Amino acid sequence: MASLSFPGLTVALLVLGLVLSPGLSRLTPRVSFPMGSPGRRLTFFSSREVSNTTTLLLSTDGGSLYVGARDAVLALDVSSKDSFVLRNKLDWRPPEKDLEQCSMKGKKMADCSNFIRVLEFLNSTHLYACGTFAFSPRCTYVNLETLTMSLSPDEGRGRCPYDPYQRNTAIIVDGELYTGTVADYRGNRPVISRHLGEGKRVDLKLDDTLGWLEDPTFISSSFIPQEEKVYFFFSEVGREYNFIDRFMVSRVSQICMSDIGGQRTLQRRWTTFAKAQLLCQADGELPYNVLQDMDVLAPAEGAPADDTLFYGIFTSQWSVNSGRSAVCSFRLTDIKSVFSGNYKVLNRDTLQWSSRVQEKVANPGECGLHNASDNALRFVKENFLAEESVRPVGRSLTMVSTEHAYSHLSVQRVQAANGRLYTVLFLLTEAGQLHKAVLLQSGAHIIEEVQIFEPPRAVRSLKLSSPKGVIYVGTSDGVVKIPTANCSFYWTCAQCVLSRDPFCGWDPVSRACVEVSGSQTTLNQDVDGGNVEKTCNGVSLTHRTKFSLSKLPTASCPAGELVSVSLNEVVRLGCPAASRLSRQQWERPNSRLSSDLYLHLDDGGLSFVATPATLGHYLCLSTENGYRHPTAIYHVRQRSSPAVQTPTSPNTRVPTQAGPRPGLLTPAGTGTGTGTRTPGSGVSTGNTFITTRQVTPNVTAWTEESEWFGSGFRDSDTLLSSRCPSYGKELVAVSVLLVLCFSLLLTTTLYAVRLRCRRRTAPQTETPVRDRRTPEEQAALRGNQLPSKSSSEALGRGHASGLVCNGTLTGSREHLPNTPI
Repeated sequence: MASLSFPGLTVALLVLGLVLSPGLSRLTPRVSFPMGSPGRRLTFFSSREVSNTTTLLLSTDGGSLYVGARDAVLALDVSSKDSFVLRNKLDWRPPEKDLEQCSMKGKKMADCSNFIRVLEFLNSTHLYACGTFAFSPRCTYVNLETLTMSLSPDEGRGRCPYDPYQRNTAIIVDGELYTGTVADYRGNRPVISRHLGEGKRVDLKLDDTLGWLEDPTFISSSFIPQEEKVYFFFSEVGREYNFIDRFMVSRVSQICMSDIGGQRTLQRRWTTFAKAQLLCQADGELPYNVLQDMDVLAPAEGAPADDTLFYGIFTSQWSVNSGRSAVCSFRLTDIKSVFSGNYKVLNRDTLQWSSRVQEKVANPGECGLHNASDNALRFVKENFLAEESVRPVGRSLTMVSTEHAYSHLSVQRVQAANGRLYTVLFLLTEAGQLHKAVLLQSGAHIIEEVQIFEPPRAVRSLKLSSPKGVIYVGTSDGVVKIPTANCSFYWTCAQCVLSRDPFCGWDPVSRACVEVSGSQTTLNQDVDGGNVEKTCNGVSLTHRTKFSLSKLPTASCPAGELVSVSLNEVVRLGCPAASRLSRQQWERPNSRLSSDLYLHLDDGGLSFVATPATLGHYLCLSTENGYRHPTAIYHVRQRSSPAVQTPTSPNTRVPTQAGPRPGLLTPAGTGTGTGTRTPGSGVSTGNTFITTRQVTPNVTAWTEESEWFGSGFRDSDTLLSSRCPSYGKELVAVSVLLVLCFSLLLTTTLYAVRLRCRRRTAPQTETPVRDRRTPEEQAALRGNQLPSKSSSEALGRGHASGLVCNGTLTGSREHLPNTPI
């Protein structure tokens, strides 16, 4: 982007470019693991006495991790993948008088501690460490074996920042320290310098009379042995753009290790310093102009040093691009080409940059200029900004995220099972999620997303150990260790291939997804295409496009989960997603799922009202990258009684889902709807897994299913076979009981009718009638006395209690004998 003198026109063009920019594709992680998920193993190191473990240094063999923390330096043994072992600890606290002076200067007491910000290997026996030391930087030498100071700490100005919140970079090459930081208490004097020189190697720094740096934020530094140069990456204010006051730009600068400064001009100053803009921008879009992090990827074995790649995370200062992060890669040969080209010149009177029109006296950035003439050094001093910008590889963005703001990254080259090399990025979001992405010809593919901590956390370091296959994250609370490969999570050949993880391949011998190694050449893997049909032999469900009962294990009783419902009841069937990239589809045998009767839920489930037309079988299919396989089968039937559905027979095997492994997190990470298994809802017994499912609010179905990763289901996604429960014996028993009850009832009824008829037709002899008079009435008759009031009431009751027998009224005062019929 050239310098423009019409700010309004420039802004208009930028806005127009934004409007015309093409839509960005959404990058979705295939699987997601929340914190504490059993599907992703994490190892944490923390201590009550240690905090702000944000500076990490990894040994060459990957067996030791040195941590710069608050008031301490730690030596951790990380040779085991599953543990941290604290080997040694160096306490390095400021004395009380320094803390009091720091507090008197208006600083918070919490910021006046000694935060270790520089930690580098000096040689094979010592470390070099620098800390803020209560806003008065100090540096010291640390013995690797005993983790003790070899010498008293000396002044660290220009080597370490004063403020623990200021970013810096440092690297030691051949025993000399190259740093990018600030050299004053207020942070107004940025400097790129060299220290610890011996003999004729004097310490060097930048000439600050012309403002070689404009309020920079240092990100990282890298040493290229073949070039004998050190490259610094940072963001600063771009003074060459005059249409906005503080337009941020990303820079790469270089210095030569052989530089010892000029003899008269630029004494003890860099003579080989040059800088250029890193332009991370897509055609027709606003640039991503603020650099967040940078990592270097060495060239493949046998490739030239010019193939060295630098991967950086960029954000934009424009509000329209807020929340977006872009990853751009730059090739070393392109950086060298820009530095060997033309340079801009700064007008001292107007402080405006313009293209160079005067004769070129020297080549800025060229090594060996310390022996040049004063005229050449004066030319180099005023011409240090390259005219061209470094464009990304392919003139395009490596990847763009519209949802996540990335803060740190590490890059690794991985050799797949077929021998091809793939680039894998480990990206850390500000929300505490680690993304593992593989770069393919079709674009970036995010393999997984792991939540490693909950924000807010101060993250300062991300270290990758390729020999051990782990990655370390240094936060304000501790260190997290994460394995780079997670192959055991994929339990079938289809899932292993669909992951498109270059670390993992399907072993047909052990029938497991294993980590790729140089000795294994027969692994099934397709990183570029993820073609299951081509890669996994014997997968029988790839071509199934229609749901037919004849394709299920048994047509009369297909495998599936039994759901008993009442008519007019709302039914909800869950369908677990195999991944966040899969698409769920419901099918019924010989029936169409009309939108008038069925509601497709956002989580992939299906909801409808139970009617005679909606009873029957349902199959949920998951489709991903052209591969279809069932994840849930249901048999919805009308409940025979209002009682709760009784458990099915223990011998009945009913597959509840063909998706995630029992006991593990659903890969989609989107929660478990009705009919899906949740972690901890089952009990493992032998080779079976018993789980309880709440299918409807009033119905609980018990299912027993064989272990999904058993020997019969590891390499295919075929439906689980099940036997129909047999109720023949129960039906015979119930039928016999009904016949017996009916016979007994009929016999009793006939006997009662026959007995009654005999009583009515048989002749009867006259029998004396029992005197039914009460004692009072008998006494009154014997004494010819009138009955008393109580006797009268009793007599009344006697009349009222008269009975009708064969149409003749009988009472207490009279009696008519029974007349034969």
